[in-house]
Amino acid sequence: MNITILQNQNIFSNSLLIGLLGFLVIGFFLIFGRKFQLAVRLERFGLPIAVISGIVGISIGPYGLVNILSKETTSFWSNFPTPLLSLVFATLMMGRPIPNINGLIRPIFNQFLLALSLGFGQFFVGGLVVKYLLSPSMETNPLMGCLIEIGFEGGHGSASIIGESFNKLGFSEGLDLGLAMATMGLLSSSLLGSIFIFVGRTLGISDTEEIVDKTDNKNSNMKIEIFSDLKILLINLGFVGLSISFGVLILNLLRYISNSFSEFSKEVILSLPVFPLILIGSLLIRYILEKTNNTEFISNLLQREIGILSTDLLIFTAMASLDIATVFENWRLILLMTVFGLIWNLMCIAYFAYFVFEKHWFERSLIEFGNSTGVVASGLLLLRLADPKNISKTLPIFTSKQLFAQLILSGGFFTVLAPLIISKIGLDYWTEICASITLFIIFVAFLFNNRISASYQ
Repeated sequence: MNITILQNQNIFSNSLLIGLLGFLVIGFFLIFGRKFQLAVRLERFGLPIAVISGIVGISIGPYGLVNILSKETTSFWSNFPTPLLSLVFATLMMGRPIPNINGLIRPIFNQFLLALSLGFGQFFVGGLVVKYLLSPSMETNPLMGCLIEIGFEGGHGSASIIGESFNKLGFSEGLDLGLAMATMGLLSSSLLGSIFIFVGRTLGISDTEEIVDKTDNKNSNMKIEIFSDLKILLINLGFVGLSISFGVLILNLLRYISNSFSEFSKEVILSLPVFPLILIGSLLIRYILEKTNNTEFISNLLQREIGILSTDLLIFTAMASLDIATVFENWRLILLMTVFGLIWNLMCIAYFAYFVFEKHWFERSLIEFGNSTGVVASGLLLLRLADPKNISKTLPIFTSKQLFAQLILSGGFFTVLAPLIISKIGLDYWTEICASITLFIIFVAFLFNNRISASYQ
């Protein structure tokens, strides 16, 4: 008996060691691999090195073609998406000046309307799939109607947290299905986004092909100088830690005072993820540094590199730790949810690109496609490939919009509220509510832009 326990402990320890070493090797590979000419060429075709690494990770995982990595190792990697996404949000506002929204109010508002229509539309489409397309033999649960939004918009972090709510509501397999949907969304976002970038460059819609090399060459000396200075690195990591600590502190404070609220309000607060609060912390620290003229402590380039590395590692670990067994067991459900979720995303974004957006519709649509299919990290990755020098000014529009949208969807208030409301009023009423909200937002976007366009004529 004792020998068996010791053997199991040794296997677990070895798996953890292999997982940690593998994570560090992949991190090193992603940092320096992007500088190689081959990686630059692949990114020009819309194939980021993180996605290629993730596909390799799946291939050599416990369910891949060659079983090199054990299930314990990939399970260890599955713990990384949440802290990595926290790093992405911590650097999102801190690594660049607070945007001057003068002249950007209309684009930010339009981007916000697109985000809302995508999120509420995913709830609406998810409800339709569960009600009309899933056969009774699949043992459907009404809470499955949340899976598209939780997996696509919320991602692995939200799926992990909402999984606890699913458990309390009697939907025990919700956690695994949510994580599978999150990975399928991330995979779809990366692969389809790569195709869109390639087509965009082929048709001349996106013309940033020559910028990749120029950007790297111009900043190469600066990068060497920054990374050689350990003091600057530690200061910037410290600010990132402060931003994350702010989010964790506020979340714990909310959970503490939730004891004074009703049981329903307490359940909502306990289900809130930390990411929106980290984003607020990131903005607050940047604002204080700008107001006190201390922005020299922040290296915009280093913050950007931390965010890029976190994004790449997030994509790799999420793909490599995909439990394909869960996907195979529920392949009909996951396939239907993924296909109809993607159809809705593409239809909604196409509507906004044609009727609402004017300038730089390709970049603004692309980043929102990545965000609404594979969380914010995926959207930032696609924008980095399509517009590395931010010529389109999409990044300040997106980050400003994200401050509001992140509190509502993508793991925000309504994402947390959805399972609780469905359990109280039923999937039919919830689907009708989301359909009404979605149609109203789309109508407002059309009316708002038509009126503004008419005022310029």
